[in-house]
Amino acid sequence: MTIQAQNLAATLSSPAVTRVEDPGLPRAGSGKVREIFDLGDALLIVATDRISAFDVILEPGIPGKGAILTQLSLFWFLETAEVIANHILPAQEDRLAEIFPGRPELRLRSMVVQKLQPLSVECVVRGYLAGSGWESYRDTGSTCGHALPTGLREADRLPEPIFTPTTKEQEGHDIPITESECARILGRKRFDEVKAASLRLYHQGHDRAAQAGMILADTKFEFGTDGSGNLFLIDEVLTPDSSRYWPADQYAPGKSQPSFDKQYVRDFLIQSGWDKQSPPPVLPEEVIRGTQQRYLEAAVNLLG
Repeated sequence: MTIQAQNLAATLSSPAVTRVEDPGLPRAGSGKVREIFDLGDALLIVATDRISAFDVILEPGIPGKGAILTQLSLFWFLETAEVIANHILPAQEDRLAEIFPGRPELRLRSMVVQKLQPLSVECVVRGYLAGSGWESYRDTGSTCGHALPTGLREADRLPEPIFTPTTKEQEGHDIPITESECARILGRKRFDEVKAASLRLYHQGHDRAAQAGMILADTKFEFGTDGSGNLFLIDEVLTPDSSRYWPADQYAPGKSQPSFDKQYVRDFLIQSGWDKQSPPPVLPEEVIRGTQQRYLEAAVNLLG
């Protein structure tokens, strides 16, 4: 077992890290899952073990989730570098060792990245009919302006992957937009660039998932630009938090599929009778461990 594997095993068996003690750096931002700190010439992104559903952060968190997501993202940033440049800076281990001396469990969940200006849209690619894409098709026969064949079932594979961007809302749900609306927001040249990159990234992720016995049903990408207007892949990439992965050996169109993401948590909340207005129920140990196992299994499958 490598040192990194030992550290990850210890992180999985330790209490969830739901907040990051200030490492003595200016805080640049805080999201539902990540904490961002300013390094002057770069940013430090730390993925906590927080988990959200229906736009609410739940308690007590999923131990090791942030480390799993970070290690998967680092793998994918390396694998997709020939498709598009990304925000990861060199000498990651050295810089993280300086920031978190003696804290390998924090280094596992951290990335040092280039400062960029995020685009104001999120780039979703769907290869299968699921989630909000299925709901839209069921009601209208189309999804985000894409007219689809009649008679498709939930979880059916689409004739070809489709690009279905959304707005990027600071609060609440992101709003689906059509390709033409996205082009108006970004400009036609930039739109063509992010659409092409998104579809190539999806195909690469889908092929890798297939080799690992999984189906990549859909996924979300985020991009940013530097001062010269160059485009970069940012945030996270092809993780169970930003993607819908299904076990290939259980694939059965016509119904909701078992998945390697937080759908297990959503199902628990729905079955609990929570009204989505009052404080959410505390996640029981069974749901915590079951969710952790799903994230870990996806990572093991993809990383080999």
